[in-house]
Amino acid sequence: MSTIAITTSFAPPVLRLTRRGKVVVLAAALAVIAVLVIAFGSAGIASGEAGAAPATRTVQVTAGQTLWHIAAEANPHGDIRSTVDQIVRLNSLPSASALQLGSEIAVPIYR
Repeated sequence: MSTIAITTSFAPPVLRLTRRGKVVVLAAALAVIAVLVIAFGSAGIASGEAGAAPATRTVQVTAGQTLWHIAAEANPHGDIRSTVDQIVRLNSLPSASALQLGSEIAVPIYR
């Protein structure tokens, strides 16, 4: 009887990507990231409906009155700086110092 010894060496195949293969892998990874961003990104939804307008009252600017004084009277227990900003945005003023004597401005009503 004779014995035959068979030896095989299995080397794992070497995977080499060409330039085109690298571009395809990169494009696939970017597509997956884009899908995840779209799916889990923003939870806010825009609608075509207008938002509710804040309740306001009209104040006529008198001599010596500043926007800070008007904001302090309108919201005595709140943050005066944010109230001034709200009045500026509400009236589309270029700045807080843009008040003119005799002009009427809208002031939010705080409860």
